[in-house]
Amino acid sequence: SPQPPHPSSRRVGRIAIIFIFHLPTMFATASASFVRRSARTAIPSQARALQSRYFHLTPQALEKLNVQGLAERVNLQGQNVLMRVDLNVPLSKEDDFTVTDDTRLRAIVPTAKFLLDKGANIILCSHFGRPKGEIIETGKNGRLNPVVGPLKELLGVDVKKVNDCMGPEVEEAAKSLKRGDVLLLENTRFYKGETKNDPELS
Repeated sequence: SPQPPHPSSRRVGRIAIIFIFHLPTMFATASASFVRRSARTAIPSQARALQSRYFHLTPQALEKLNVQGLAERVNLQGQNVLMRVDLNVPLSKEDDFTVTDDTRLRAIVPTAKFLLDKGANIILCSHFGRPKGEIIETGKNGRLNPVVGPLKELLGVDVKKVNDCMGPEVEEAAKSLKRGDVLLLENTRFYKGETKNDPELS
């Protein structure tokens, strides 16, 4: 079944974007249980700090950590859904291109297919390696070109890719998406702001 993500949404121009962040329910539930136990044994000030720090793990919030629940509340037909995913896969040392382990790619398939079945258009967003704000063409810190082919095979649909993750090219590509399209953005860590919570990049 699809991984239960945490949704929030906003409207950019005429494009409605749903942000999907993967957070396994098992981990969230275990963390919430830990906080409740810790809060019972802590002094009042510590208990308040624990509850404040983990406020997003309340039962009400846990109810929202489910992509099926999102689909029940939002009509995803024709909507652009931005999925922040982990596409950091190992590459062959022989050609610096062939994916040698697609585990992380397969992990996004259930959520992606669920959204596609709901008529959404998917925009995949990920960093790749540690280019430290530099544009590197190939290799483990380079462009995301190596994952395009494997993603097409796993999702069973065409995967379009742009050579940036922000700016006019990306905006135009997002606007042109039609129902069931998948768009892959370029390595987000080509921008130094990706690791510094830069609001402009966000």
